[in-house]
Amino acid sequence: MGNREARALAGWRRALPGDDANELTWLLFRQEEVISLHQALRHLSRKAIRHRVDTHRWRQVHRAVFVAHNGPVSAEQFRWIAVLAAGPTAVLGGLTAAQAGGLRGFPGRPIHLMLPATCRRGPLPQSVSAHRTTCLPDEDVLAVGQPRRTMPARSIVDAAGWAGSDEEARAVIAAGFQQRLIGGDEVHRVLDRLPRVRRRRLILATAIDAAGGAHSLAELGFLGLVRRAGLPEPTRQLVRYDSTGRRRYLDAYFEQWQVHVEIDGGQHLDPRQAWADMGRQNALWVDGDRVLRFPSWAVRARPEEVIAQLRAALRAAGWPG
Repeated sequence: MGNREARALAGWRRALPGDDANELTWLLFRQEEVISLHQALRHLSRKAIRHRVDTHRWRQVHRAVFVAHNGPVSAEQFRWIAVLAAGPTAVLGGLTAAQAGGLRGFPGRPIHLMLPATCRRGPLPQSVSAHRTTCLPDEDVLAVGQPRRTMPARSIVDAAGWAGSDEEARAVIAAGFQQRLIGGDEVHRVLDRLPRVRRRRLILATAIDAAGGAHSLAELGFLGLVRRAGLPEPTRQLVRYDSTGRRRYLDAYFEQWQVHVEIDGGQHLDPRQAWADMGRQNALWVDGDRVLRFPSWAVRARPEEVIAQLRAALRAAGWPG
């Protein structure tokens, strides 16, 4: 079962409270069964809270935060635990906020929180990372949904700035565009508000390339190779239609010379995916294109061979370089 199906099943099992449900029941429903001590005391006495913990109906997961069950804690619940432990001014930020908005393909820990620079807070749970900021305007915070989190473009920019390496930062930005969480000049507008953000130039350059169609880290690496080698720059993610009328996206297409390059990632090891790719490639060959395929590892480890083959294909197609 995939992550999306698992989330859908979990949501189906968590039934909507009935019309006669009290405020505490609705609060727990909205907060994924997580509640702070301050919130609980609005509805229960300390003795009643202690009784629920002692009888294993609730479990204390932090100094002043509880979950209303005694089973495993889900990713959604851990986000609530982090926010409630940090206080009312905390919002989910960076990679955590992007994942809450649908970003896939990255580890879920640590949980990243955004806090005002002047905010005072107590100790946070393990695997929670708090980031201070003096710039968090309303347009960078999602107006609906709980717990509060930063908007997708701000989340991606912060995630790239907080990443452990430049490669990780580029991967996050590329994934944001590839998975349609961000688009257009949204990243540019965020950067205009954050002139001193870490990796600003890298984020801007990567966003420009990703918006132009380089939707994976391998495609970004290939584009860099092409530029350094002085070859003509390809169109990325060009839409083509095959003989059956199906829409196809080309990773890189040197249109003037009808040379098409595909960058194969790990998903191409799946036989069904490989067959789909072969069908797309065959349709292009029928139309007369030259098609080159490179595994993503070759773009990183054998760049000279990749460029040599591409240069030979372009010359064979009439490129005068």
